[in-house]
Amino acid sequence: MSSSSKDALKTFQLENNIVNISDQDSIFKFDAEKQKLESNGRPWKNNPKYFTKVKISAVALIKMVIHARSGGNVEVMGSLQGKLDGDTIIVMDTFILPVEGTETRVNAGNEANEYMVEFKEKSLLVGRLENIIGWYHSHPGYGCWLSGIDVGTQSMNQMYLDPFVAIVIDPHRTISAGKVEIGAFRTYPKDYKPPEEATSQYQSIPLNKIEDFGAFHNEYYQLEVSCFKSSLDDHLLEVLWNKYWVNTLSSSPLITV
Repeated sequence: MSSSSKDALKTFQLENNIVNISDQDSIFKFDAEKQKLESNGRPWKNNPKYFTKVKISAVALIKMVIHARSGGNVEVMGSLQGKLDGDTIIVMDTFILPVEGTETRVNAGNEANEYMVEFKEKSLLVGRLENIIGWYHSHPGYGCWLSGIDVGTQSMNQMYLDPFVAIVIDPHRTISAGKVEIGAFRTYPKDYKPPEEATSQYQSIPLNKIEDFGAFHNEYYQLEVSCFKSSLDDHLLEVLWNKYWVNTLSSSPLITV
């Protein structure tokens, strides 16, 4: 790994506030019994904003951005594997879904749903016990929020697969060694009217997206996102950075290292 590449990786970790934690930390252990207890009573059914935070492993973060960037101007989609910890959804890993996207939308069809089930089954065989706890997709160049189609998809996921979170990444607004443009969201129940809140952090929305953005912004809420890693992740992070990140991202005229 070249010194410039190492420096870029360090900068990336600093810009995204990736916290180093012990590889013995419970966050890296899957406790099936604890997960059952977390789900008992389905507390999120009684509180529309029960989940407030999402913690993402550094490996999962880089994999999502690499995938999003590879799509160029076309939206891509993938699944999130992880677990629960109180009001926090923890994303440990991700995998790509075989879906066809356009420059304005992406939808998972039957093939993607079958692939997701098969991937989960094979993950169990190799000791990856985490559940599928969400999905991610890209918004190339138009920020992190949920469109009308996204709201419909997420609402359906929460109806049948909850707990489930939606993550959106904008690869065009993400610089290669800098801050990742990312957002995590959950939708409100259909009969729930959220209280009036102060406008969230400003973001630039293209004119052709303004109507879609404004029409659905009160049907979901945003969760706080943070990232983590342990020393055991370092080698895999370097492999991902070397093999994909620098070549894929720094080749774009929109991005500088």
